[in-house]
Amino acid sequence: MKMMTIATFALSMLLLACGGGADDANGSGSNAQKDVVTTAGDAGLAANASGQTGATPSPKFKDGITDANKGDKVGPVRLHGTIRGGSPTDVILFETEARNKSEIARTKVVSGGAFDFGTLEVGRGVYILAYATETNSTEIILNPDEADVELLFPSNRLSATTKTAPNSPENTGYWSYVAAEKKNQQEVKQLASGLKDAGAFRARVEQQIDDKRMELVTVQHQLIDEHPGTYLAKLMSWKNPKFADDKGRFFEGLDPLDNSAVRSMAISDRIQQFMVTFSGGTDPGFLACIDLVKAHFEPNPTTLESALYSMLEGFYNTGKETICQYILDNYIFDEDCGADLSDAIRIRAEGIINLQVGKTPPNFRIQRFDGGTLDLMETCRAHEYTLVMFWASWCHKCEQEAPYLGPIYAKYNFKGLEIVGVSLDQQRSSWGKGIEEKGMTWPQVSQLEAWNSPVVKDYKVTATPTYFLLDKTGKIVLKPTRAFEVDNFLKDKL
Repeated sequence: MKMMTIATFALSMLLLACGGGADDANGSGSNAQKDVVTTAGDAGLAANASGQTGATPSPKFKDGITDANKGDKVGPVRLHGTIRGGSPTDVILFETEARNKSEIARTKVVSGGAFDFGTLEVGRGVYILAYATETNSTEIILNPDEADVELLFPSNRLSATTKTAPNSPENTGYWSYVAAEKKNQQEVKQLASGLKDAGAFRARVEQQIDDKRMELVTVQHQLIDEHPGTYLAKLMSWKNPKFADDKGRFFEGLDPLDNSAVRSMAISDRIQQFMVTFSGGTDPGFLACIDLVKAHFEPNPTTLESALYSMLEGFYNTGKETICQYILDNYIFDEDCGADLSDAIRIRAEGIINLQVGKTPPNFRIQRFDGGTLDLMETCRAHEYTLVMFWASWCHKCEQEAPYLGPIYAKYNFKGLEIVGVSLDQQRSSWGKGIEEKGMTWPQVSQLEAWNSPVVKDYKVTATPTYFLLDKTGKIVLKPTRAFEVDNFLKDKL
């Protein structure tokens, strides 16, 4: 089952490198493809295929960027509030980068449910505030233009829609948008579910879907008008490209020098829209798109790193590891292309490198369901092969795979195979019930933090089931998508 918060790109091509990557990617000595892609990249920055002068702005676009909110701004913000019913537990503040986050501060709830981070030095952007656990959280906007932000939560569930921000118009507006967006997406999904059986009325249903999506655009435009000069207005402006049908100007308005774009979904979402709109599903199309993305953000290493990592994750999450290797070799670790990048992105990239076949993934020591602690690398050393399976009690695909795993375990366990189940459950009762119902007789571990489990993040799991087959030394020898692939591999090895 897919993790709903993870959006991936439907990319199936090799990446274009700084110098001659296109040739390498295509396995050809010809320079024809490289010339085409380079021309598209250079020309796209100066003029699009149809000519900039004839470009028509999209009706979905509204410019919410002014001198007041242009660029990033770092400054002091006092963040405090009250969580009704809150006990003396940590409140944690995370800085976001697309779907990733990093902790920057924490404080404790005191008497009466009050919390106070004091004055923080922050940049404009979307942040995440969590209470007790990372899953009990809500997104907020911090902007030095609002120097004092008070947040009031009527219960200890931070996602409750009745929360208020009495002295923060930006957060009041942002929370209203999040609620409207969620409602709109549900309505669009419901309409789209009827397309299959629409028959002669398909065009009507498609128009209804378009109209429904425009309702959300109207909300975005209203917020820009109601909150001029704010980060919220800029965030709404980034939702839709000004020239949606123009490859060369698609990123116009998303300033590569504006670091505040990194603290949002703006870069990731725009790249995804760009790939879907202009790649055409062809090799030259993907290469030209990648070239344009890199060229647009190249003036600023900070936004370039965010764009590169967004694409890297997208490729990895769609199983395109060969493409990952090209972006690693030619964009991130290349001495010329990667010269201005920080060590931070290289460290993050190493996390993906270590999950490739032939590499050693992170070790983990996690509590077993039946007591004690399981050390992955110790388990590997004690067996010829170890299959790590990420699963969950609520996962239907895991339920379908379980009947095949049982016979595989019975067939190879005595020959040296071990299976380690890593559950993404949050409740021990659900976890135990799932083990019993699925007949899983092999060792089981869980951190009971669902998608926020550290091991899930370390292994970049975005769907269940996910498998890694390790040899005796702990190296990955196979990343199967189905259980029968394990059987096919082991029949010649054990």
